[in-house]
Amino acid sequence: MNYSNLIPIMNDELSLLLVMVILLVFDILGGEKSRKIFQPVAFVLFGIHTVLNACPREAGELFGGMYQYLPVMTYVKTILNIGVLIIFLQANHWLKSENNKIKTGEFYFLLLTTLLGMYFMIASGNFLLFFLGIETASIPMATLVAFDKFNRKSAEAGAKYILSAVFASGISLFGISLIYGATGTLYFSDIATLAAVTPLQMLAFVFFAVGLFFKISLVPFHLWTADVYEGAPTNITSYLSVISKGAAVFVLFTLFVKVFANLIDQWQSILYGIAIVTITIANIFAIRQKNLKRFLAFSSISQAGYILLGVIAGTSIGLTSLIYFVLVYLFSNLAAFGVIGIIEQRTGKVEINDYNGLYQTNPRLSFVMMLALFSLAGIPPFAGFFSKFFIFSAAIQQQYYVLVFIALLNTIISLYYYLIVIKAMFLTNSETPIEKINTDLPARISLVVCMLGIVFIGLFSYIYEQISVLASALF
Repeated sequence: MNYSNLIPIMNDELSLLLVMVILLVFDILGGEKSRKIFQPVAFVLFGIHTVLNACPREAGELFGGMYQYLPVMTYVKTILNIGVLIIFLQANHWLKSENNKIKTGEFYFLLLTTLLGMYFMIASGNFLLFFLGIETASIPMATLVAFDKFNRKSAEAGAKYILSAVFASGISLFGISLIYGATGTLYFSDIATLAAVTPLQMLAFVFFAVGLFFKISLVPFHLWTADVYEGAPTNITSYLSVISKGAAVFVLFTLFVKVFANLIDQWQSILYGIAIVTITIANIFAIRQKNLKRFLAFSSISQAGYILLGVIAGTSIGLTSLIYFVLVYLFSNLAAFGVIGIIEQRTGKVEINDYNGLYQTNPRLSFVMMLALFSLAGIPPFAGFFSKFFIFSAAIQQQYYVLVFIALLNTIISLYYYLIVIKAMFLTNSETPIEKINTDLPARISLVVCMLGIVFIGLFSYIYEQISVLASALF
């Protein structure tokens, strides 16, 4: 291998690793004074990392094809980086609380470790690197879910997450071993030519797919989601719902469409049924929720079902719409969780009924939440409308008319339960509404960024066109 190509090809991973090492050393050697500036230092370093790696480079591979880089991966990683930066801003007040201020360094290091694992997942050209990536992303995540160790629900959520992740990883690893036994290789390019519709390979594929279905929270592998979202600290919940899911759906697309292309008729049938069940069940259960974090948990499960329409399409337009959907979903979901986190950290209230009359005392937070929910529901002219339009168009082009019709019907159902929250904030009076909240500057900046994304991303076709150009190179 020519090691002179290591830096230009693996620039994302090496740059992130450097940021992690600097923050780790700074946390270990720094005193009490340095801890006060740790958060802005972490934000600036990661911001520099994001800017330096935002431009696509020439495609390449390392380690005999085990690691692969394609320009479209830069867009996916940049989207994840933007989400992490927003979460850094939203976590500022929470990390300064009495229980967490001594664990700030741990939070950033664990969070960036999971992101590094997602980088490896995205760039893997071999099932060995893919599995190392998914485990690097999953194990620190369990620690983050249980980060608030003095909270019983957080500890319970951490236990549920790690146990579910262990079983999912075990089943997925068993599937990978069957794939190796059937094809004699773990390299994606070789498996793409050797895969065949045999009972053994179909069994291997199904077992392997379980691990990714778990990460994306597809029905029936979603049962952990609501409990973990409710129990985890809100900033970790938003990370789980957006960053983790965004990386997993891109990997799901590339593996299914490129590696298992010979099994396309089989996996399209599987995903067809899973998409319908996921969207429908998630919407029905979302209506029943009283806790906002559980409410958004089922909302995120439903959104994952919509994302599957881009995967089922299996085309460059499907991949483009998928990446664009994740970008829009990032701003919409982080805006909603940002408002929930601000209110929860200051009042401890997370029930929908607690938001009765919120507009009376906190009109700005109410307005941001309304925009986020409208975008998640797909109401024009917000960006969520365009993301759903493109993903429906990708499925329609492959003549999945019934699937798109069912998804549209479920969109109407989702609009109903999103309006429940909006009604509580703007129309339902309360004698004891949540008191006026003074939001810290970093959180305000994060909400403004999310609002700009929700309002303007759908109006700039340039973003979609650029993603389309790079996505087409994958085919």
